[in-house]
Amino acid sequence: MRFVASALILLFLQSSGSRPGIVEYKQTVLPNGLTVITHEDHSTPVVNLQVWYHVGSKDEREGRTGFAHLFEHLMFKGSANVEPEEHGKIVTNAGGDSNAYTTDDVTVYFETVPANYLEKMIWLEADRLATLDVSQENFLQEREVVKEERLTRIENPPYGNMMELLYNNAFDVHPYKHLTIGSMADLTAATINDVRDFYQTYYVPNNATLVIAGDLKTDETLGWVRTYFGGIPRGKRPITRPNLTEPPHDKERRINHSKAVPLPAYVAGYYVPEDGHPDFYPLVIASSILSDGQSSRIYQSLVYQKQLAIQAQAGGSFTEDPNLFFAFLIMNRGASIEDGEQALTAELLRMTTEPVTDKELEKAKNKTRSEYTFGRQSVRQKADALGHAAVIHGDTTAVEKEYELFMKVTKDDVMRVAKQYFRPENRTVVVITPPQRGN
Repeated sequence: MRFVASALILLFLQSSGSRPGIVEYKQTVLPNGLTVITHEDHSTPVVNLQVWYHVGSKDEREGRTGFAHLFEHLMFKGSANVEPEEHGKIVTNAGGDSNAYTTDDVTVYFETVPANYLEKMIWLEADRLATLDVSQENFLQEREVVKEERLTRIENPPYGNMMELLYNNAFDVHPYKHLTIGSMADLTAATINDVRDFYQTYYVPNNATLVIAGDLKTDETLGWVRTYFGGIPRGKRPITRPNLTEPPHDKERRINHSKAVPLPAYVAGYYVPEDGHPDFYPLVIASSILSDGQSSRIYQSLVYQKQLAIQAQAGGSFTEDPNLFFAFLIMNRGASIEDGEQALTAELLRMTTEPVTDKELEKAKNKTRSEYTFGRQSVRQKADALGHAAVIHGDTTAVEKEYELFMKVTKDDVMRVAKQYFRPENRTVVVITPPQRGN
């Protein structure tokens, strides 16, 4: 029934020219610099609260990578009025859920709870912003947790270090060069003074955006925000962003890496502009045509028809600064990595020489319509969209303007960006192969 309903809504949107509903919001900036965005949605008696701190792994200095993610862990270790790990227990006991994540650009904390717990959630987030327990004991404990996470995610899995190899070689100067998890050496070298310095610089109201969506009354909610957040002073230190532009690359870079993997793997990272750049929208459409589902070009060609790969996909990592568009393969047993690369590259280059079909373009736009329709149903999804627009784009109105930009993408736009970015000389390639026998 859910699939039928989804299909009917998509058919209605496509045939009527309608667009998904508007996400209405109110934006306020407190005297201490905290940006507050509220969205009233009385369809269900729940609220979602998110605190977006505009600090991610790109803001870390060389030799101290992994701090943004490490600090995400420390934020659950208690404050002046909350015991370690109690934050999550309070949310769970209220019948809600909470978590956090760190990216290249931001660190985000969120809770979804029954609406009558909203005031308490606002107090909880304000309390740990103002009085977090950044102790030596907590720091040492969470540093070991993060190091273990690195072992689990990066160092032990067969292809775990593939992206680290790619980024380390694709970027020369921009801090996207290192992954969010950080290096083991930097984590080991970190000190409590480094962590406290990071906290005092970036965890301040004037570097935060508070987004609250759901069954709320805006004026009442803003009153609570002013009560609990308003007395937290602005940061005393300047908040600096990396002012580093990756220089143009005019020659392919290639890394061959031997590792005990079950099958050879290939990834190419093509340099592409940032999220919100005019070329971002046709690149997303191109990604959908290339790699969205089993009817996509790459899957049909490499997995189904040629049977060269067991996994084949493409897609962009679109962030606050220019990043990479990936083309990725895990080879089929007995298939040549050279044949796989040639076939994958051919699919990308085909976009530079012949227009995509009307059917492919419409399918990709239907996917966007679906994402805007079903991806903004819950209060958390709406808060996600508002926070992303406000912090990554620096323009909350982008939460609505982007839909029309996707719908205006033409076949010529897709071909234009393919020609500009899917050039072999614009990429860094990593090939991972098992060691040769006898080595």
